Amino acid sequence: MNKRAVALCSLAALTGLAAAVPPAAGVSSAPPTARATHAPLAWKACATKALPALQCASLEVPLDHDDPGGRQITLALSRVPHTARTFQGQLLVNPGGPGGSGLGMAGSVAKALPEEVAAQYDVIGFDPRGVGRSEPALNCRPGHFKPVRPDTVPKTPEVERANLDRARAFAQGCASRHGDVLPFIDTVSTVKDMDAIRAALGAERLNFFGYSYGTYLGAVYGKLYPHRVRRMALDSLVDPNGVWYEANLRQNQAFDARHKALMAWIARHDTAYGLGKDPDKVEARWYAMRDALAENPAGKKVGAAELEDTFLPGGYYNGLWPRLAEAFAAYVNNKDTGPLLTAYERFGASGTAADENGYSVYTAVQCRDALWPRDWRTWREDNARVHAKAPFTTWNNAWYNAPCAFWPTHHLSPPDVSNSALPPVLLFQATDDPATPYEGAVALHRKLRGSRLVVEEGGGNHGVTLGGNACLDRHLTAYLTTGEVPGADVETPGIAGEAPGSGGEADAVCEAPADPKPSRARAGAAGPGRGALSVPWSTMRT
Repeated sequence: MNKRAVALCSLAALTGLAAAVPPAAGVSSAPPTARATHAPLAWKACATKALPALQCASLEVPLDHDDPGGRQITLALSRVPHTARTFQGQLLVNPGGPGGSGLGMAGSVAKALPEEVAAQYDVIGFDPRGVGRSEPALNCRPGHFKPVRPDTVPKTPEVERANLDRARAFAQGCASRHGDVLPFIDTVSTVKDMDAIRAALGAERLNFFGYSYGTYLGAVYGKLYPHRVRRMALDSLVDPNGVWYEANLRQNQAFDARHKALMAWIARHDTAYGLGKDPDKVEARWYAMRDALAENPAGKKVGAAELEDTFLPGGYYNGLWPRLAEAFAAYVNNKDTGPLLTAYERFGASGTAADENGYSVYTAVQCRDALWPRDWRTWREDNARVHAKAPFTTWNNAWYNAPCAFWPTHHLSPPDVSNSALPPVLLFQATDDPATPYEGAVALHRKLRGSRLVVEEGGGNHGVTLGGNACLDRHLTAYLTTGEVPGADVETPGIAGEAPGSGGEADAVCEAPADPKPSRARAGAAGPGRGALSVPWSTMRT
């Protein structure tokens, strides 16, 4: 969805799915039986010091699910087995993306959930097709994000041409390296893989917990296999309308608003950063910094595009605001580029093989899933219009997705995820999340009849459960333990047009945690921060 391979969710950029249990809310003391169409998975220990119980396995699935006897590909799976006598089945997790690796999430979810809840499930992670340790893994154009890239804002025909050449080269790289698999890297194929995982686990029905793009996977899975869903919790909800071109244009406006929130936070903490008390003037200084870096990149690494890459994660997770503010202040007040270079390496750089793989799958899925304009003039006009109101990341996001204008495969049509056949689905959403704006959560809520929407009012982070908000986590824990959802009426999702917290579309409202405090006084005058908080979790743009 938006930008690089870093949709920073609060400890949770998690996603779950899968479980098998007898009838509806039943609980058993032994795994439920099911007719398995696959040989049992061969789980082997792959423990780490942090995750001593972790196990790994692999599963072959058809490259083309319409040709089950044809070429097979391999999915990499992970598991933290249940330990309680009460066994509620398997919980399959995915971190979103598209392109996010989910192998490590089995352990992360098992540790983040209350011990007594996690102990009732086999928590299952997986790398979706094309991702990570699944085979084949995509890497369309090594070095695509090597700095310094052209300025993202096409102020001249030469700058626009340079960015177009990069986008076209990426699409051509995908065609030449992975042309045989690109027609099968898409959401529906991944959802069918998920059902193959369910079958291989011997589960009659799934429990699913998904973040970000994982919420779209869950919604599509529910559409294709409604009778195979037991419980489904979705956090930071993808708008099922406008997949994917229109959704990205809307997202740009939300990220601009979140960037303004960061500027206002810096202004409130002027004693720490010395950048001024007026948010508009602080923002003007940020854009002046951007212009200066476009002319003279810091350390020959951080130009205008890389600066946007560095600050974009602050839209996903406000825990990064102190470090970003320090880097901003050091550059402006002291002409010190050290903290900015450090922030870029920690939060903005996309040079590892895992980053390149994630972006390759992100692009392959989004470009294949739906129709994108093939006439560049449409992109230019639409993004120029949005940029005029929301300049922070509009063109950066346009170039991130621009390979879709030249994509070598035919597009599919997104499924209508409207559904009245599912058990109650539990939805979570922050009102000010820019990666998956609130309007999309309301849209999905209305499409999933009987779903329940829990809103973090005033929150702007992406991925809000299992990140320290006890109110949200109580709802999630109750749901995974007993199937309990907020609200008595399971017939309708809410009343159109009412604000969060008014008793309208929100079935329950939780207060957002306070914004972070500056990490130290006059932080901008210091050198590169030590002990910078690490990103709680990484997913992709959605």
